[in-house]
Amino acid sequence: METPWVISGGLAGRLEALAARAVGRPAFWATLIGALAAWPVAWSMATTLPPPLPVLSTVPPFQLVDQAGQPFGSSDLVGRVWVASFVFTRCQTTCPALTRVVTRVQDRTRALEPAFHLVTFSVDPGYDTPERLAAYARGAHASPRMWTFLTGPSEQVRAAVERGLRVGLGGADSDGAAPAGSFHGTSLVLVDGRGRVRGYYDPEAPGVVDRLVRDVGLLVNREGGDRS
Repeated sequence: METPWVISGGLAGRLEALAARAVGRPAFWATLIGALAAWPVAWSMATTLPPPLPVLSTVPPFQLVDQAGQPFGSSDLVGRVWVASFVFTRCQTTCPALTRVVTRVQDRTRALEPAFHLVTFSVDPGYDTPERLAAYARGAHASPRMWTFLTGPSEQVRAAVERGLRVGLGGADSDGAAPAGSFHGTSLVLVDGRGRVRGYYDPEAPGVVDRLVRDVGLLVNREGGDRS
């Protein structure tokens, strides 16, 4: 049976003495500090970043009204990454679930404010007054600093949503029983600081919050929101 290799007491003492002398020399600490400083650079060089998100379209300028009754539009979002969502306050089916997803995104991205913003468009602007949107926002625990709810004249909302963000809106039923926009697209839309659409996200897809938060972070941190 082989005998394990054991450092003799004398050798151990000499190694300890050498280590003590090395630690006491300035060159040792300079080398150690240099190695520690170089580690993040080496790590970043060895880490492959995801490819840039595609540029899908550009949102034309728009101007609507927020939940406080104040004008709010694309000019307020210049230089900021933002995510658009689409609801109406009397919706009892998909909208509450979609809003809960956006609330989770808000909770995960608070540290990115003000470089990141959430924008929810009412697809039933004839009914959704600023007062109703404000009540809806309170129910969603929306931070007024990072989550804006928008309404306005129907044609202006339709232009921003359909022609700008390219999300479909349905019309009212012929008997008027369902509100305008009740059959609307539910995708979350990621827009960069130059008003360019960079992604569409299904709010019901597994892991959607993780993916969206990751992509928001890529735009805010790597691209600065408004750079390609």
